Amino acid sequence: MSKTDPGNYFEDFRLGQVIVHATPRTVTAGDVALYTALYGPRFALFSSDVFATDCGLSAAPVDPLIAFHIVFGKTVPDISLNAVANLGYAEGRFLAPVHPGDTLTARSEVIGLKENSNGKTGVVYVRTTGANQRGVAVLSYVRWVMVRKRDPAAVVEGQVTPVLASAVAAEHLTPPPGLDFGKYDFALAGAHHAFEDYAIGEKIDHVDGMVVEEAEAQMATRLWQNTAKVHFNQFERSKDPSGRRLVYGGVVISTAKALSFNGLQNAGLILAINGGRHVSPYFAGGTVFAWSQVLDKADLSRSVGALRLRLVATVDRPCADFPDKDAAGVYAPGVILDFDYWAAVPKRG
Repeated sequence: MSKTDPGNYFEDFRLGQVIVHATPRTVTAGDVALYTALYGPRFALFSSDVFATDCGLSAAPVDPLIAFHIVFGKTVPDISLNAVANLGYAEGRFLAPVHPGDTLTARSEVIGLKENSNGKTGVVYVRTTGANQRGVAVLSYVRWVMVRKRDPAAVVEGQVTPVLASAVAAEHLTPPPGLDFGKYDFALAGAHHAFEDYAIGEKIDHVDGMVVEEAEAQMATRLWQNTAKVHFNQFERSKDPSGRRLVYGGVVISTAKALSFNGLQNAGLILAINGGRHVSPYFAGGTVFAWSQVLDKADLSRSVGALRLRLVATVDRPCADFPDKDAAGVYAPGVILDFDYWAAVPKRG
């Protein structure tokens, strides 16, 4: 038997299958520094222990997207090594804060399988849970990915498409224990916009743009130990019509989230991922822009509210006109990401 692992193909998955993913990862201050260097986020809650303790936390947690990327990366060798593309996310919940020194592990359950009509690929749905060294779940999410078949003639039993919630209900949001924005310093955070200042339906052009270079995309993907072939194997990608490696979708999410600081300075703490779609492939060298829309609001406590936000990212297209879907659901040229999430925000008090 070969000692090397070619990764799972569509016909290797079974409904109800549970996969324990390899390589636990201890989060370090180095991960936080490199994440900042790659994406440039400026949210105060993750940047300052003093600011975080003033908000009722023991210390600055890591950005929830760091935990998401680490756990996601664990799953790639088992779930999406032979992927054509990662298609979407749903029912994502951040259940406990993560700090430098915590060790994260991941496991996934196959909750759906659907072969495509071409017989060459199928869509695999998995629910992944990340836990810390104490066995406490820190996040859970569903994602679905298009995976190649090894043998187009292979028959896959038990196919089903799961029914997923369109959004995480506000009552299921889990702010970090002790979170209290009663002493929130708006000046140090960068803006005075509070929960009360945002209206449902409001759109915000985040104005700034950021290019992702080839070297940055490769480094960002390796940081999370993501081994998907589409991101690294130029020999294989040269056979694709594009001839180029795809940038990991998480790079687009984190870049767009960092850009959202301009207008959402106080909405850095993601509590849930309602849904997400990589609308079009993104290749390094294009400039990413972003805009957001407030979809909903929820009261969480005396000092903490939550905004349901839709983050739309584009490439080489500024967002002053809020490029979006048309009446038929077709996205405007240049749109690469549509990401729906809940974020904690301070109330004015």
